[in-house]
Amino acid sequence: MAAQKPKVAFYWCASCGGCEEAAVDLGEALLTVANQVDIVFWPVALDFKRTDVEALPDGSVAASFINGAIRTSENTEMARLLRRKSQAVIAFGACAQLGGVPGLANLTTREAILETVYQEMPSVVNPERVRPLPEHRSNGHTVDLPALVDPVRPLSSVVAVDYLVPGCPPTPALLAGAVEALLAGQLPPPGTVLAPDVALCETCPRKDTKPAMLAVTAFKRPHEVLADEATCLLAQGLLCLGPATRGGCEGRCISGNMPCTGCFGPTSRVRDFGAKAFSALSSIIEAKTEDAIAQALAGVPDPVGTFYRYSLPASLLRQKRTPA
Repeated sequence: MAAQKPKVAFYWCASCGGCEEAAVDLGEALLTVANQVDIVFWPVALDFKRTDVEALPDGSVAASFINGAIRTSENTEMARLLRRKSQAVIAFGACAQLGGVPGLANLTTREAILETVYQEMPSVVNPERVRPLPEHRSNGHTVDLPALVDPVRPLSSVVAVDYLVPGCPPTPALLAGAVEALLAGQLPPPGTVLAPDVALCETCPRKDTKPAMLAVTAFKRPHEVLADEATCLLAQGLLCLGPATRGGCEGRCISGNMPCTGCFGPTSRVRDFGAKAFSALSSIIEAKTEDAIAQALAGVPDPVGTFYRYSLPASLLRQKRTPA
């Protein structure tokens, strides 16, 4: 009797869907992976229902790849359900690992977001101030909707996470490597980030053009300059977060002549990615006077969105506090 294939699940919480595209971007290799595992849940690609997961024995799924931050009550419920059914849970992508771009919603409140979306947008006409409700009853029927929870959180805030695959999105190579390690029974100790534990600058194809002593007089934004395609972007005054960011992305943004925005998060030696990134960039500003420093930093109009773009919910700051 042939041995059973390991069961694998994929699920999408609060994210843009790019992590699901990473799986599709495996191309023909996806067929190889699909032949080696039994995909028991992947609702974005196949017709699976929540009841299919509920019917599985606890612990019967070898691994669940969960992408996206925790933003709704349904995200929490599905994460806990998959945790119970799975031997291993993998936080797949920056949103699941760190909170991601959805985590920038922590700069405001749930109520302010609802007010903006359902009242203040120029295209919205809603004089009755109708809002989505977790439960709505009409003509004897009840409709349930997921509740928007506050704040946005990384996956590890609601379930134990065994492994993390960074990136926005992760590269297909990282996904393939994680699945291969799973199939071979060669996964590292729980808690491991399945990507190289070195800064991107160490593997950057422009590494040799980075001056030993960087001195930036002003930071420029990508649309303001025509960057040289062979020279260190930091040396050109572009705000590149390579010094603070974990490698393993294959330098795809750099190859596209765009600076790193930090989607692979920190190395294991860094507690707070945004603080590390800000420290790294501050250390190369040539200016010494207050006015000159302010002028240099004028090229960073959105510090929180720049340094905490992917990691605010997992940072020491976590969210903006509002007066009681």
